[in-house]
Amino acid sequence: MPIATVNPANGETLKTYEPMDEDELERRLELAEATFRTYRATSFADRARLLNKAAGLLDEDQREIGRIMTTEMGKPVRQARAEAAKCAKAMRWYAERAEGLLADEEPPETDVRDSGASRVRVRYRPLGPVLAVMPWNFPLWQVIRFAAPALMAGNVGLLKHASNVPQTALYLEDLFHRAGFPEGCFQTLLIGSGAVDDILRDERVKAATLTGSEPAGRAVASTAGQMVKKTVLELGGSDPYVVMPSADVDRAAEVAVTARVQNNGQSCIAAKRFIVHTDVYDAFAEKFVAGMRALRIGDPLAEDTEIGPLASERGRTDLEELVDDARRSGAEVLCGGQRPDGPGWYYPPTVLSGITREMRIHREEAFGPVATLYRADDLDEAVLIANDTPFGLSSNVWTRDENEVERFALDLEAGAVYVNGMTASHPAFPFGGVKRSGYGRELSGHGIREFCNITTVWQGA
Repeated sequence: MPIATVNPANGETLKTYEPMDEDELERRLELAEATFRTYRATSFADRARLLNKAAGLLDEDQREIGRIMTTEMGKPVRQARAEAAKCAKAMRWYAERAEGLLADEEPPETDVRDSGASRVRVRYRPLGPVLAVMPWNFPLWQVIRFAAPALMAGNVGLLKHASNVPQTALYLEDLFHRAGFPEGCFQTLLIGSGAVDDILRDERVKAATLTGSEPAGRAVASTAGQMVKKTVLELGGSDPYVVMPSADVDRAAEVAVTARVQNNGQSCIAAKRFIVHTDVYDAFAEKFVAGMRALRIGDPLAEDTEIGPLASERGRTDLEELVDDARRSGAEVLCGGQRPDGPGWYYPPTVLSGITREMRIHREEAFGPVATLYRADDLDEAVLIANDTPFGLSSNVWTRDENEVERFALDLEAGAVYVNGMTASHPAFPFGGVKRSGYGRELSGHGIREFCNITTVWQGA
């Protein structure tokens, strides 16, 4: 895949980049290692000052970088600006809290005495250069939620971004440079996916984080396992959205539309499978389908657009194949289901019902504005359908029954359970999944400690 900006609204190639050669990659790896030796010893106050400066610059650049993101991957421009604002918020969150999150911990005195020590401390130390392999769907946020905690912990970052968002990738390197971070603290590597394996095998790279497809995650995890290097993986998701009879059905249907089509439906944590109790199924389906049908599709740079194009032609084709397979196998198309005429990689908001386990869309992630509706007779069946997926990233439940809340929180196989609301990442809360959605956590204190050496310091009497 060429490293290029291709406008998904019309298919026009706007800018193409040559991959870095071996000499340039070597220079950057050397620089990362050298920078880490000194940056690791900087104070939290100095790191926070730099990160807050970067957040301020990002706020100033919000309209510019929003337009770049939209041009590169097609999200509505208002959502792109909101993504930039969210990134600045997360940077400030870590700048303010990292020192406390990584403060030395002292075990209970009874355990210290039992070990024969006069004092024991648990200390969090940075690992070194960390390789981040990041996707195109949230081209700023996916990177910042790694970079902010990694830099505050004293690590340095090497970014291999998706090949279709090179301008966003270069912007990120420039942002940290303008903020005053030492050269080599955060570098963008303009390389193809084929170069990742050799970089991960390099002894100077100490760990890796990847957000992306399951095959990409398997490849990185395999190499990292051979090299005995820490990894964090956030892979696909096919999140359930369960609606029970006690729910506010009108509100659940309204939120369901946003939960499915945020980012043109290209979000790992977007609700994709809507599992509705039979008592409220018809009422929910009517309102949900009407809401999906009413969405405004158009130029993603227009302020009133709600659905822009998919990021790539291949992505649209993959989505069409899932819908067509379901239709051939007996699914009913309640709205959408046909690509529109004209330029660009658009696909309409689509709702399918009558889904069976034999259909590909039941077990594969639909990465675009396509929703599947399921009918459940009771809570037990809702849980069975929700867990009948290889993924386990997040989940959504609508109920006013506290006993049901506790049952879903206990039994849903997911990294998060959102009750009476849609899944949304926040810097204060851990983010990640189970099963084939990956392992490890980003954000919160859990995320910043993922790439730390947790060191026991034991002192005798």
